[in-house]
Amino acid sequence: IFEHPAGGYKKIFETVEELSEPVPATVTGRIPSFLKGSLLRLGPGLFEVGDEPFYHLFDGQALMHKFDFKNGQVTYFNKYVKTDAYVRAITEKRVVITEFGTFAYPDPCKNIFSRFFTYFKGVEVTDNCLVNVYPIGEDYYAVTETNYITKVNTDTLDTLKKVDLCNYVNINGVTAHPHIERDGTVFNIGNCMGKGASLAYNVVRIPPTQKDKSDPIEKSKVVVQFPSAERFKPSYVHSFGMSENYFVFVETPVKINLLKFLSAWSIRGSNYMDCFESNEVLGTLFHIARKDIGGGQGEYIDHKFRAAPINLFHHINTYEDNGFIVADVCTWKGFEFVYNYLWLANLRSNWEEVKKAAMMAPQPEVRRYVIPLDIHREEQGKNLICLPYTTATAVMRTDGTIWLEPEVLFSGPRQAFEFPQINYEKHGGKNYTYAYALGLNHFIPDRIIKLNVKTKETWVWQEPDSYPSEPLFVQTPDGVDEDDGVLLTVVVSPGAQKSGYMLILNAKDMSEIARAEVDCPIPVTFHGMYKK
Repeated sequence: IFEHPAGGYKKIFETVEELSEPVPATVTGRIPSFLKGSLLRLGPGLFEVGDEPFYHLFDGQALMHKFDFKNGQVTYFNKYVKTDAYVRAITEKRVVITEFGTFAYPDPCKNIFSRFFTYFKGVEVTDNCLVNVYPIGEDYYAVTETNYITKVNTDTLDTLKKVDLCNYVNINGVTAHPHIERDGTVFNIGNCMGKGASLAYNVVRIPPTQKDKSDPIEKSKVVVQFPSAERFKPSYVHSFGMSENYFVFVETPVKINLLKFLSAWSIRGSNYMDCFESNEVLGTLFHIARKDIGGGQGEYIDHKFRAAPINLFHHINTYEDNGFIVADVCTWKGFEFVYNYLWLANLRSNWEEVKKAAMMAPQPEVRRYVIPLDIHREEQGKNLICLPYTTATAVMRTDGTIWLEPEVLFSGPRQAFEFPQINYEKHGGKNYTYAYALGLNHFIPDRIIKLNVKTKETWVWQEPDSYPSEPLFVQTPDGVDEDDGVLLTVVVSPGAQKSGYMLILNAKDMSEIARAEVDCPIPVTFHGMYKK
């Protein structure tokens, strides 16, 4: 396990200027000939406006990155997404729209009356789409977790238009982690207003490309609704599971206090982070629903599956096997919100301080939960799971709830297996063997890990003072095995001659195939996609 006393990781949280044109990369090794598309990535790039800093990892303004592959050559390009949040900040030289952990003060130039009226108009929700990019129909959208998504041109990286999903479907926001089927159908989940003024969670279906070339978003539909355990306090939802026939939604004890959210906002100068709280007694609820019972409608299955308290941001994969749903997830143990540890001041600290902070935080663990579809197949108190290959259990309790205990697939003290990826095209929603992830060492990204979920064997790529990003899997066109392919990751190496590079690893054994180095600094990126 690497140490980082030099603190090179601080570089990935520094502002960069956007490029005016693509720059050629210096290639070492040989770029596989089947790579002909683009690697697209999103993350924060502007960490302060004038003398006003952004405070949280999820506040910096969205910068879109692109590595283009052509005839064994690689170019790198980036551009800020011209969101309202960005354009107004640049124009007024201050933080204008409140971000996840940064409050935007009212315009000092406005008098008390106009400020009073702005307050009654309510909050301006951010459109800072720094988290991910994905296709809807033939279009591409850069996204965060609010109701706003931003249509982008993936060739020029130009910003095309801001779309408010509230105009199409009952949703307060959707995650940056949709599931996309082979035909292009998009499923996503988000908080919504349910029946009788209580909160709920809606799964939304956006159809694939329309024959008449109309916008698929206009045909968005809610397919199923999950209830909320607490009427006015929905859980924070970052992703969800989807197998061939089921949705899995995990309701964690990390809650959004809506009343706080609505009242405190303008008065006290609060931000999104101030509105989270942990329910210390609720534990975790697993919900399942049928994806389609006919006519494109799903159906909630009202069984109460419970488990010990966890934070869960990323589902790895979900599949069905002989009457059971297997859900593999990246968890953090306990109910304290992990985002409390992602303030930029923490992440920019010296290594000893970084380690000290991570000692206090919830501990990461990759877990497999198994959910029985038939909850009466064994008598009460007996384990309902009979898959030969897992130690995960499910037991009906006297109160009719089913208690889930997971199997641990990967665990290391303060060593997280996060930002997971799989061979999604062939194995998303199906039985699978391999997961790939970014290794976080006390929250600092310093390696790429491959995990065999069946044997728990791991392989690692790492180099000193090198800070990689989420690895994306690209299948070899004539590949037979699940891991026939390459992993693409963007690595920042502040000490090196060239400060950033795109690394290509052989997914089979995690050996380096090639790297494409560029001279410009590259900040942290969260998620992205390989566009063929």
